[in-house]
Amino acid sequence: MKILHLDSGREMRGGQWQVLRLHQSLIEGGHESFLLARDGAPLLTMAKERGLPCEVLLWRRVLTLSRSFDLVHAHDAHSHTSAVLLSRQPVVVSRRVAFPIGTSPISRLKYARPHRYLAVSRYVAGLLIDAGIDSGSIDIVYDGVEIPTVPARGDVFLTPYTADPAKGMALAEEAAALAEIPLMRSKNLENDLPRARAMLYLTRAEGLGSGILLAMAHGVAVIASNIGGIPELIEDGVTGILVQNKPKSIAEALSHLNPERCAQIGATARELVGNRFMVSHMVKATLNSYQKVLND
Repeated sequence: MKILHLDSGREMRGGQWQVLRLHQSLIEGGHESFLLARDGAPLLTMAKERGLPCEVLLWRRVLTLSRSFDLVHAHDAHSHTSAVLLSRQPVVVSRRVAFPIGTSPISRLKYARPHRYLAVSRYVAGLLIDAGIDSGSIDIVYDGVEIPTVPARGDVFLTPYTADPAKGMALAEEAAALAEIPLMRSKNLENDLPRARAMLYLTRAEGLGSGILLAMAHGVAVIASNIGGIPELIEDGVTGILVQNKPKSIAEALSHLNPERCAQIGATARELVGNRFMVSHMVKATLNSYQKVLND
């Protein structure tokens, strides 16, 4: 199978990590996979460092390269637009965000063109259906992560660092202060999770939460907002703790996270990831969706 990937993201966020893992796994599985990504973006840099086929995302390259591939997979909104305007082959679009789809004529035309949508959660699939997209053209493809050999063995409470006010870092700090628990702002979860006991993941909107999956894979107990697609990952009190976005309730949840409870939740979460949310699961589901497009 020959797949051309498009991603215009400027940062290395959850979606870009999924693109990188998918691109590499497809090549390792014997498929022909090629990535067009934004010039100077971390995704393009990391793909080059790993020796993966890639180039700078330019409209004329989408136009010419797409002819040589079986399908084009757009991984973000701007790439979605480029793909439907320029691709000469069927288009697959990943939808990861939790905000509703616009209803303008241009938006309706844009969302009518792709052959298939890969929704990151049932919640996101519901948003697509609410926008009038046929449920038969939507597949749910959850994010995938790898499980570290050794689970986390630390006492740090952390929250992902973000400049996005909708992501709730300030709320996490307020709640931690109420609970009188030191809170670390992590700019690199991969590096910091191995020494963590728990992670606060608070947000006003979330398609799924790839950072949550990463913490669960490390066996770190997660306290997360009960919103969007997050409950599809976390069973409250079993694989994590779900909270309302209120400082007092979050602080109370933090106060009850003793080492024993963290260890129990973390171990159960780690097992869940191994059973349902590995990179191999994500790749298999994606390939199944590709095959549906090619069989149409």
